[in-house]
Amino acid sequence: QVQLVESGGGLVQAGGSLRLSCAASGIIFSINTMNWYRQAPGKQRELVAGVTSGGTANYADSVKGRFTISRDNAKNTVYLQMNSLKHEDTAVYYCNADVRERLWSGSSDYWGPGTQVTVSS
Repeated sequence: QVQLVESGGGLVQAGGSLRLSCAASGIIFSINTMNWYRQAPGKQRELVAGVTSGGTANYADSVKGRFTISRDNAKNTVYLQMNSLKHEDTAVYYCNADVRERLWSGSSDYWGPGTQVTVSS
């Protein structure tokens, strides 16, 4: 089994910054893509940013130029640096990872429990 645990959420004023972290633990052979999703009240969960094992990143248009995703493969950890935060960034942020647990196994999708980010206007 694999566990993902997010940290770094909290309350921040508009224009401020937060850095989210997500560490994967358990039986892990390799991790393919690691992603950050978010879900605001009354809205569907949406992809915020993703990064491949090689470091290629992609972003939602709404966060381009403000958020930066990165990962430390040695630590099985993904980060989300969020700058110039806006009220509309308020949501629960979820970490997601595509994990291969063993050399001979296929990959499976895992999710963290989420961390709340609240941006006051």
